[in-house]
Amino acid sequence: MLTVSQIENLLTPYLTAPLSQQDYEQLYTYLELLLKWNARTNLTAIRDPEEIVRRHFGESLFTAQHLPKFNTLLDFGSGAGFPGIPIQLLYPEAHITLAESQGKKASFLREAVRTLGLHSAVWAKRVEDLPVSQQFDIVSMRAVDNMESALAASIPLLTSKSVLAVLSGTGTPTGTLSQIHWDIPIPIPDSSLHLLMGRTMST
Repeated sequence: MLTVSQIENLLTPYLTAPLSQQDYEQLYTYLELLLKWNARTNLTAIRDPEEIVRRHFGESLFTAQHLPKFNTLLDFGSGAGFPGIPIQLLYPEAHITLAESQGKKASFLREAVRTLGLHSAVWAKRVEDLPVSQQFDIVSMRAVDNMESALAASIPLLTSKSVLAVLSGTGTPTGTLSQIHWDIPIPIPDSSLHLLMGRTMST
């Protein structure tokens, strides 16, 4: 298991400014819980603690620091909580919904939220089942199974000022959803992924 200091050092390339000591300690607790659950439930294929910190924590925090100002965020297909939980740690006053339809992963998310003392909500159903009136300032997603389908499902949840924050490989994640305008991809340090920021064409 890594120390808090080791986590801090591993995250340095991804951050524009250091986190608070409390945030690093929270990430330590999060990592400890994730490793414990991952030993019996397949939350993530990555098992090495250093790689979890780099790829999951680092990429999520990089995303968090590049988001525009927001009040509400939906983490679509949150899995083990990425990027939603690190974003919540960085912005504790934000209203973040972690959407994860797989039961065991949703159970882990509830336990992580409880253990870390976050006020994130867990939506343990398909995103398509959210109330039609529900909209978010930001919809984030990372490593979802069908990116194009997920993006299509996200559009009704966006206002004209909302932003899609997608962690993806090089280039835009789809060429067919013409109603989304994508900014230039932002490369993530020490990662094969880019951060893509998208808005509906009505903006």
